[in-house]
Amino acid sequence: MKTKFLYFFLSICIAQSSLAQNKQSFTRADSLRGNLTPLRTCYDINFYHLDVKIDIDNQAINGSNLFKFTATRDFDRLQFDLFENLSISKVVYRGAELKFTREFNAVFVDFPSTIKKGTVDEFTVYYSGNPTIAKRAPWDGGFVFSKDKAGKPWIATAVQGFGASSWWPTKDHQADEVDSMLISISVPPGLMDVSNGRLRSVDKLEDGFSRYNWYVSYPINNYSVSLNIADYKHFSENFQGENGNLTLDYYVLPENLEQAKTHFAADVKPMLSCFENWFGPYPFYRDGFKLIETPYLGMEHQSAVTYGNKYKKGYLGRDLSGTGLGLAWDFIIIHESGHEWFGNNITSKDIADMWIHEGFTSYSEGLFVECTQGKEAGIKYIAGVRKGIKNDSPIIGSYNVNSEGSGDMYPKGANLLQTIRALLNNDTKWREILRGLNKQFGLKTTTSKEVEDYLSKHTGMDLKPVFDQYLRTVNIPELSYEIKNHKLVYKWTNVIDGFNMPVLVSDGNKSIWLKPGKSEKSISFKSDSLSVDPAFYVNVKLKSSGL
Repeated sequence: MKTKFLYFFLSICIAQSSLAQNKQSFTRADSLRGNLTPLRTCYDINFYHLDVKIDIDNQAINGSNLFKFTATRDFDRLQFDLFENLSISKVVYRGAELKFTREFNAVFVDFPSTIKKGTVDEFTVYYSGNPTIAKRAPWDGGFVFSKDKAGKPWIATAVQGFGASSWWPTKDHQADEVDSMLISISVPPGLMDVSNGRLRSVDKLEDGFSRYNWYVSYPINNYSVSLNIADYKHFSENFQGENGNLTLDYYVLPENLEQAKTHFAADVKPMLSCFENWFGPYPFYRDGFKLIETPYLGMEHQSAVTYGNKYKKGYLGRDLSGTGLGLAWDFIIIHESGHEWFGNNITSKDIADMWIHEGFTSYSEGLFVECTQGKEAGIKYIAGVRKGIKNDSPIIGSYNVNSEGSGDMYPKGANLLQTIRALLNNDTKWREILRGLNKQFGLKTTTSKEVEDYLSKHTGMDLKPVFDQYLRTVNIPELSYEIKNHKLVYKWTNVIDGFNMPVLVSDGNKSIWLKPGKSEKSISFKSDSLSVDPAFYVNVKLKSSGL
């Protein structure tokens, strides 16, 4: 991620693909990765068994992945994905090896006869090689090979945006989440692997390695699948939530065990209480909630949130909002856990709509501040992160080419949602809407349009011009006004046609709802000053003043 603004430099989980969309040119490789062609939509993934052995000394992997699928139409050819730097030794179907070809990171498999619509079938890919090593995870993707203070291996993956197929064969598109998954990771003696879901068993292998078998019982997006290998120490507790008992498991380096017990206790349960209140039940009760210490900053891996904030409050001891309010809690715990609802429970079909993940999750930070420090503090925090908004390009990206929009999706997305809440002016209804989103779109993939339509319907407001303004342009609405002869004359400038969003202002004594348009309006106004409610993300321009 490249930016000269602090917020984006510090914001997590944007891969190198988050460049200005209107400045990009796209390639055949981009289309192969980002487009839902008939060779991808012909089969629906039901189950994966990923079985991988880690060769730490050579920074290599070898293993297999079983694809169980249901045919959505008749076909005899399909596409899956695996980075071209990894070798495929064979693709096995019904005991025989299949023919396959490769183009960039796409793999095309030919079947000996037509697989009929509705057929449930499977094939297995065997592969090996040296996966990409991340130079600066999580901003660039790949493996991280590190060591703890005792010199023992400490290994992790972080591949959002970069691609799950950088280390395992998969249909690498967010639109098709596998229904369930078994993750088997084999590691040398003295180490353990922690992955998504529940640990089912540990198999002792003849060569001394141990195979850790983790079962994911919910749909999971590709980039959430992770491995984390170290000489971990484990401790746990329980949370009594809306759906009953939720297990909380923590895996940390030995030297940080006591500190982690205190540090995690301060934020995890308050976070879960807050987010369950606003968003609905934690989405993955069967699989539990885990925090796993990693050698990089953090990532929202489903039911296996990775943590590398060095046990500091804020973001590595800094407050992204500049208000001081962000120094009362651990940014990585709160932000990455917010993704369990937005990103993991609700997943965008195309990463062009990643603002659904990042905008809502960045907004969740403000809700956590509200839960712990009051509503005004939450508004102040979200308004504070505006300083990082560049407005360099739209936060909706380019579709079908695996391309995210602007990094503004974090703070601008959060401020868009705070603005909509202020427009609604009904916190009870707003809470119902956020919970309804997770109920309607949870454990599914969706689009920005579906989310936008839902918000319009359930707020009872036509929000299309608002979404088009904030998501699809770089222009921030400007309330242009002047006060003269006891009248306030005002209008919107810097807006699209049809933008008529109301805005709440104050004359210093009372609050007033204005309904500006692109043409001037006026009302009686006895004050000589005007201020806009801080919950609204708009600019203000005073043309002139005087009585």
